[in-house]
Order: sequence, then structure tokens, then C-alpha cells
Amino acid sequence: MKKDPFRLTPYQVQWLLIVGFLSVGYALYLRYLAVELSTVSLACDGGLQTMLCGSRSVATYLFRNHVFGIAALVIAVLHLIRPSIVLLTAGLAAAGFGIVLYNVGLSGLAVGLLILGFARPAPATA
Repeated sequence: MKKDPFRLTPYQVQWLLIVGFLSVGYALYLRYLAVELSTVSLACDGGLQTMLCGSRSVATYLFRNHVFGIAALVIAVLHLIRPSIVLLTAGLAAAGFGIVLYNVGLSGLAVGLLILGFARPAPATA
């Protein structure tokens, strides 16, 4: 029995485009308007308690501990073992955050593994 490779439907491609643009867009917003903007960083370090400062502190903690890159890499390995749209979506979102928020090495490797997942056969369905 020959298995077909993992392929996406047009609706799944549109879904991945939406998720990719939203994750990279929010990561760019956090990086350039919360983490690197000096007025915001001074206000947040001075004790300002806003949603932006909370998001900034969470994002800073996560990218300092390489959480985005490690999560993207783990999800990409799982996607390589057993391809699915759910794993591809989660891996794309994690890799998008990781590439923008300073975890480029691990996230870049994860993107390569996500692409290799298309060479694998799709899981058999009954």
C-alpha cells in the first residue's frame, strides 16, 4: 500500500498564513514597541503596571530562557515523526515568535524540520 505525502488543502494554507502573520506581527509589536523602545522599558522597569509591561516581562523571560526556540524545535520533531496540521500550526507560531524574539538558531532549525515534514507520508486514516 502506497502512502501519499503530507499535503495541505487550500483552506489549511490560508489558516497557516493567518497564524503565521499574526504570530510574527505580534512578536514584532512586542520586540519593537515593548522590549526595545526605551521609554516603555524605562517606565516598565520603574514599576508601571500595565498590560504592555506584563507582556513585556513575560516575553523577556521566555526568550531569555530559549522557550520559543525549544518549543518550536520539539513541535517540529513531532511534526517530522507524524505530520499533522495541528503540529504544523503550533510549530509555525512558535518558530515565528522565536525568530523575531532572539531565538533564531533553534527556531531556524525548527522551520527546516517543519519543511522536511512535507516529505513524510501522511498518517493512515481508517
